[in-house]
Amino acid sequence: MHTRLDALIISDIHLGSENCQAKDLVVFLEQIRCGVVQTSRIILNGDVFDSFDFRRLKKNHWKVLSLIRKLSDHIDITWIHGNHDGSLEFISHLLGVNVENQFEFESGGKRILALHGHVFDEFIDKHPWLTKVADVFYCLLQKLDSSHTFAKIAKNGSKTFLRCSEKIEQGAVELARKLGCHSVCCGHTHQAIEKNNQDVKYYNSGCWTETNPTYLTVLNGEIKIQSYIADQAEIIVLPFVNPEAV
Repeated sequence: MHTRLDALIISDIHLGSENCQAKDLVVFLEQIRCGVVQTSRIILNGDVFDSFDFRRLKKNHWKVLSLIRKLSDHIDITWIHGNHDGSLEFISHLLGVNVENQFEFESGGKRILALHGHVFDEFIDKHPWLTKVADVFYCLLQKLDSSHTFAKIAKNGSKTFLRCSEKIEQGAVELARKLGCHSVCCGHTHQAIEKNNQDVKYYNSGCWTETNPTYLTVLNGEIKIQSYIADQAEIIVLPFVNPEAV
């Protein structure tokens, strides 16, 4: 028997980007579809798309969208709007999922807020061209080094990135506190984080554009950062069985 999670939170997949780890995500979603990983809810916490140029989507990128669509018939899926995601209405019609700017839910008697976090990133609005240049440079580093070590070092050593990350954390925690939530989960920074040193706990689910992608699991009010390691994944691909029909 596998423990059924209250929620599973994935962010920053960036379908359409060359660094998207779509192949790994396809296996992971198949694990959910077949019951190897069991969850009552999936939250896609922003930037599922890199852009709305569908010509950039490769075979595995389309498979991810297909699996999300199939899973939405049997699992409660909420897509939280990110700064790369485009039209809310289009996403909703495309995949048949609920699309929100932020989402509150309960686990183990604890209120949890999920939002992408870009609304607290002032740098994007003030310096759009510098943001694009930084994104291109970051992706170039990832291409040059398949382990993504240099890209991570550059990001974590950037004072601008660290300041933006801190502002997102502060803004998200303050909003969660106002809403009476015990924890808040963000994405956007691509940096998996867990901070429990204040009244509102802060988590970031990381991303699926680097090796060993990360995500969050929620069970009985406890939130944990998980790493997806392809070599250790239990790969089972079976026809989907509707639990309600059993």
